Amino acid sequence: MNPLKWAIIEPFYKLIIGEDRKGQINTIVKMVGLPLAGILIFLLLWQGAASNIQTSLGQFPGPVQTYEQFQALSEEADAEALKEQEFYQRQEERNAARVAKDPDYEPRVREYTGPPTFFDQIGRSLITVMSGFILASIIAIPIGIVIGLSSNAYAAVNPLIQVFKPVSPLAWLPLVTMVVSAMYVTDDPMFDKAFLNSMFTVLLCCLWPTIINTAAGVATVTQDLKNVSQVLSLSWWTHVRKIVLPCSIPMMFTGLRISLGIAWMVLIAAEMLAQNPGLGKFVWDEFQNGSSDSLGRIMAAVIVIGIVGFFLDRGMLVLQKAVSWDKSADIR
Repeated sequence: MNPLKWAIIEPFYKLIIGEDRKGQINTIVKMVGLPLAGILIFLLLWQGAASNIQTSLGQFPGPVQTYEQFQALSEEADAEALKEQEFYQRQEERNAARVAKDPDYEPRVREYTGPPTFFDQIGRSLITVMSGFILASIIAIPIGIVIGLSSNAYAAVNPLIQVFKPVSPLAWLPLVTMVVSAMYVTDDPMFDKAFLNSMFTVLLCCLWPTIINTAAGVATVTQDLKNVSQVLSLSWWTHVRKIVLPCSIPMMFTGLRISLGIAWMVLIAAEMLAQNPGLGKFVWDEFQNGSSDSLGRIMAAVIVIGIVGFFLDRGMLVLQKAVSWDKSADIR
């Protein structure tokens, strides 16, 4: 059984069979009761605050109104999916009729151009953030390893890190937009420019935490391990693969988790600022819409943004557990 699943089931199983019932109850309370209590208190405070806040668009949405708007967004997505299905079905029927009349006719299928749904926007944002994050990791991890192993390389690169690390990624957005517009000129683009603008902005914010933490992790390799590598006459690549990477994984993943969290926040802001497709644009469009349902929809988007960010972080923890040599480590 998966260790994570067993860790969840174990206290309930031991409680049923009567093994240390007091201890198992305490474990269950900490694992389930306290988080549920915290969520319940938050919902009560949210409802209490919302009922006392009046805005130009009406009362601030509480948990119930937010859930209702999320349901409405789900129904709209289902209706849009049905429209798309019917659109392609009509095309298929028309093409079949044309081919029956004229066997030489070559059917053409037009793409459905309906407005993106809320869940389409979520998917777009996820693809963008993961593309930028993965590309940034491919660049940042080797740089971090090199400067962690070489004091000369660190001395050369460190000033650049210290200068560019504090720069807000949104300050790069206008420059990225202009560079992409100038250099990405093609009649048959593989990616649209809005996607590239957001992706490269995410990339620029992901680099620095990963570089710094990877270098710090490499620096934690003990002198004893370095001596073993020298005695065995390991090549540079073998030394990195067998000695450096296993030791630096905890710090490296700390940098990756920080980078991914920052990337998700920056992406939403970049989509709002540049009006690029994604959750950020959805929030801004609803704000500009100004309908009575807009606040509830924005709040639903805020909750979804937080939940997605949580699962992205949990995913990084699972990946760290999978690649870490110490499987018994308690990774939080």
